[in-house]
Amino acid sequence: MIHYSKGDLLQADVEAIINTVNCVGVMGKGIALQFKQAFPENFTAYAKACKARQVQPGHMFLFERENLVNPRFIINFPTKTHWRAKSLLEHVEQGLVDLVQVIRDKQIKSIAIPPLGCGNGGLDWAVVRPLIEQALAQMPGVEVYVYGPQPAPAVDAMPVMTKTPNMTRARALFIKLIEQYSLPGYRLSLLEVQKLGYFLQEAGEALRLNYVKHHFGPYAENLNHVLQRIKGHFIRGYGDRSKDAQIHLMPDAVAQADAFLANDVDASQRLAQVEALIEGFETPYSMELLASVHWVSTREGVDNELAAVAKVQGWNSRKAKLMQAKHIQKAFERLKDQQWVST
Repeated sequence: MIHYSKGDLLQADVEAIINTVNCVGVMGKGIALQFKQAFPENFTAYAKACKARQVQPGHMFLFERENLVNPRFIINFPTKTHWRAKSLLEHVEQGLVDLVQVIRDKQIKSIAIPPLGCGNGGLDWAVVRPLIEQALAQMPGVEVYVYGPQPAPAVDAMPVMTKTPNMTRARALFIKLIEQYSLPGYRLSLLEVQKLGYFLQEAGEALRLNYVKHHFGPYAENLNHVLQRIKGHFIRGYGDRSKDAQIHLMPDAVAQADAFLANDVDASQRLAQVEALIEGFETPYSMELLASVHWVSTREGVDNELAAVAKVQGWNSRKAKLMQAKHIQKAFERLKDQQWVST
């Protein structure tokens, strides 16, 4: 019997839950990232199978949990070959055929299904829904709970079952910067976290973050991997990248960071250097401004205020409209006064 449900699919009390996946081992955002955080052992098995090219459209990758409570099975359903690609309707159609066989083989009596290939996948729910109904109507003994497109659950309600990571120097420094930035009561967006990481690395900390010139200033995609690892353990509010994040620290994160850095003089100096630079610039606009001016000054040969204005306003049309010359000049002066750029 088919039921239409709302709410958090990951919390469904069913024997099997379907996770829509690509074939290259990436669960980077949306419901896939929620699955990665809630069922890390499934992600490990899935990523290994992808490397062995065992995950292919039209074939379910079944993960059986060693757990007495539901869900017993995570059924990874490929709807696209690559995470950058859009889902294909033929992959959904072929996959539903195999899904029916898996349900029969494993004698699954209840299952929760997301909107296959819709959302980030780009398929039309009005087309996909009848396909699900047609495929599973032939299984009257199975309770099927279909979750149509809906907003993601609140970020703090998303389950995180990953192993608590060790405190490291880089994590401790990030936590301390977030603490100091948040003290005046400012909200902390992902844009601001990106810029904090940028300046910490530019101060000499070997974070191995791959910053590139991006729409909103310097940006490192691999910083998201760092945040995903500490989400639910040292920070909260990161979510699944499907909505704007508001980052907060977990209650004991600062104490752990302080203990780790207690005798690290070099770390304290770097923190002080970054904190002094960003004082008075603690807003998303100002942090983007400061990082963008620093980028053109250190990567594009800018050595004076007028050149900085030209380069930043020439970055893209957004910055040309948003970033005023007097603000760019002020940011350049701060960077010069604190010896972050050479003139």
